[in-house]
Amino acid sequence: MNIMVGYNGGEVGELALSLARDYAKTNNAFVYILTSLEGGATEKQSDIADAEKNLEFAKAMIEDAGVQCEAQQSVRGLSAGEDLVKFAEENQIGHIFLGIKKKSRVQKALLGSTSRYVILKSPCPVTTVTLPDKF
Repeated sequence: MNIMVGYNGGEVGELALSLARDYAKTNNAFVYILTSLEGGATEKQSDIADAEKNLEFAKAMIEDAGVQCEAQQSVRGLSAGEDLVKFAEENQIGHIFLGIKKKSRVQKALLGSTSRYVILKSPCPVTTVTLPDKF
């Protein structure tokens, strides 16, 4: 079985990685770790370097648990949601893991939602994780 983690760093990304790692160990699954960048003039060199650093961390985290994985940046000119769904279709992904950052209604309306797109369009089950509210 192949599983995928949509990963862009941060605490919530690490939670998604941890969940995917544990799932992969239990189900003897191969893990794809994917960071989607739209590409073109909108991408800064610092964003690309940060993504590469985050992917190195993620790959080490999965491999240190004895789980096979592949980590890659995807730059196909698609939105992150479209890119993740397309990758899942092309690679027979059986389960997707995503970290979700909470957004206000205005932020959702203006920026859209990668996780919402993936949940609605995915060819397989999607598990999401978020950080608990702080009081």
